[in-house]
Amino acid sequence: MVQFANRMNEMKGSEIRELLKLTAKPDIISFAGGLPAPEMFPVEEMMAAAKAVMEENGRQAMQYSTTEGYPRLREQIAERMLAKNNIKTDPDHILITSGSQQGLDYSARVFLNEGDVVLMESPSYLGAINAFKCCQPKFVEVPTDEGGMIMEELDKLLATTERVKMIYVIPDFQNPTGRTWSLERRLKFMEIINKYEVPVIEDNPYGELRFEGEYLPALKSLDTKGLVVFLGTFSKILAPGYRLGWVCADTEILGKYNFMQQAASLQASTISQMETAKWIDMFDLDGHVNKIREVYGRRRTVMVETMERELPDCCKFTRPDGGLFTWIELPEYMDAKELQLKCLEKKVAFVPGASFFPNGGHTNTMRLNYSCMPEEKIVQGITALGQAIKENLR
Repeated sequence: MVQFANRMNEMKGSEIRELLKLTAKPDIISFAGGLPAPEMFPVEEMMAAAKAVMEENGRQAMQYSTTEGYPRLREQIAERMLAKNNIKTDPDHILITSGSQQGLDYSARVFLNEGDVVLMESPSYLGAINAFKCCQPKFVEVPTDEGGMIMEELDKLLATTERVKMIYVIPDFQNPTGRTWSLERRLKFMEIINKYEVPVIEDNPYGELRFEGEYLPALKSLDTKGLVVFLGTFSKILAPGYRLGWVCADTEILGKYNFMQQAASLQASTISQMETAKWIDMFDLDGHVNKIREVYGRRRTVMVETMERELPDCCKFTRPDGGLFTWIELPEYMDAKELQLKCLEKKVAFVPGASFFPNGGHTNTMRLNYSCMPEEKIVQGITALGQAIKENLR
């Protein structure tokens, strides 16, 4: 009989990935995945960039490269982090990864032994929970409210919990709730972190996708002790198929991530890095992101307005200022998984919220994505969802 490592007992398939198999049918209105809108991918421009790479450096593009990543792309990322996040860094403090999901996997391997504690927002990103599980930590959930993580609760937990090795947060347009931390909370968070000196993983896949309000500084830009590890990605501002993300961290920490990369994959794709760097040099990334924000902002507005109109008063939901997601809390007696089956009969899909809580519970919640459906489908789908909820009220 085949015997597996103990860690495999903790590993399960992503509920979202399994659901996406069902929602691939063209007649399903899917609010399930966190998928960017494919009509926004710059296909023609990327073809031109790819052609230029092959003509200028084709053999280099098809060869192995350094673990750290393609130098020109790391320069571009450093420049963009200063412009967009007010993070003063340089190419030597950036490691290119195969999507920011790989950065999450490395984070667990760098910081966590079995039984160590990782603090997370409650709820938090399912992909991070799954990535961290392979190292068999203990998850401690930090309570949240409409403004995100509650700092007084974080302070209490750090004062009373042993073996806290890492804190994972998404301060901007959080997955799954869409919530964003205020400047006051960011400053308080860094004050607490500096007191306890615990490493922080700041996951920022959605930060550039703000539809309204002022951009807020990244935690990494407020980091004076080198405790914050910043994870970025091109998946939401360019295209996820290139599988390019990055880690920005101080020298000692980044060196450990570099060792992980050498052991796991040697490097991110050379050709993806070179084509992306060439595209950024040839075309206007800011202009492209602005177009994405306009489309997603309209879709967010349509979804929120339709929920206000179609959902019963007993439902609460978030009104995000950016990102890809909104979050619904149903009446406590209602089970989102049961509702999901009834909605699939109406050709509408969403993700039940319980899987976003590492320690379970909260079965009356759900996550909705608005980036990948046209506006008329959003209205149709939310109307059907509202009908299904009303049919199951007590």
